[in-house]
Amino acid sequence: MNSKLVMFFSAAVLSLTVAITPLPAATATPADESAELLKQKKAEDAKIAAAIKKKKAIEAKLKAAEDVKRKRQAAETAKRKKVETPRQTADQKKKCDSFLSCLFGNRSGNRVSRTQYGRFQSASLSTRMTRKSVDWDESKYPVGSLVVKTPERALYLVTGEGEAIRYRVGVGREGFQWSGQAKITGKREWPSWTPPKEMIAREAEKGIEIPEFMEGGPGNPLGARALYIGGSIYRVHGTNNEASIGGAVSSGCIRMMNADVIDLYERVKVGSRIYVYQ
Repeated sequence: MNSKLVMFFSAAVLSLTVAITPLPAATATPADESAELLKQKKAEDAKIAAAIKKKKAIEAKLKAAEDVKRKRQAAETAKRKKVETPRQTADQKKKCDSFLSCLFGNRSGNRVSRTQYGRFQSASLSTRMTRKSVDWDESKYPVGSLVVKTPERALYLVTGEGEAIRYRVGVGREGFQWSGQAKITGKREWPSWTPPKEMIAREAEKGIEIPEFMEGGPGNPLGARALYIGGSIYRVHGTNNEASIGGAVSSGCIRMMNADVIDLYERVKVGSRIYVYQ
């Protein structure tokens, strides 16, 4: 009896021990580890993509704000120009009311004012001259000929064999220079001036008003004398703007000091040849 009881209790204890003894943990495989790492990497990639998306959204907002600011500034600038342009145009017209200061550049110090009927009067007439006697070895030109050398800004009057008189001149500005030969077809003292319609239209586009006719006088842009070249609109003439002599400033005419053109006028005959070189 006792032995059977001992055997019973021993079997019971063994069964209970087996029941409560934990099973050993399952060992992780390399495949499971790779899956976990891949899962973590995907999570990190998702976070990075979200950060990049957020950054782009912020940059887009900043760019949009900058565009709005730029457009606002452009609109304000355009509005300001629109307001200032009439005043500037008025100032320009006022400055160019004696349009000579705009078209011919009144830098000589002579004050020019406009009176009725488009006539201009100048306060003074300069007596400055650039005339100079020089040696002349270009025998192909007959005595009495005029030779204009545009690059030199010089006009030569052939006065004899091996000699000439040189005058400093102003010539046509770029786009208005020309070359050729013709005859002096006319001479005028204190010539009047009828500007070409093309010039009137061209200067009007710049806001400069030119009268259709100007009487001769000290304020006239043709100055004291004019020698007319062939049947063209070009002339050798004086000027009321001494500062322009030596420059390329005219619309094609040959410009001289008033004292020089008066001197030349007395020496040149109608019918004399004139040669202009660029």
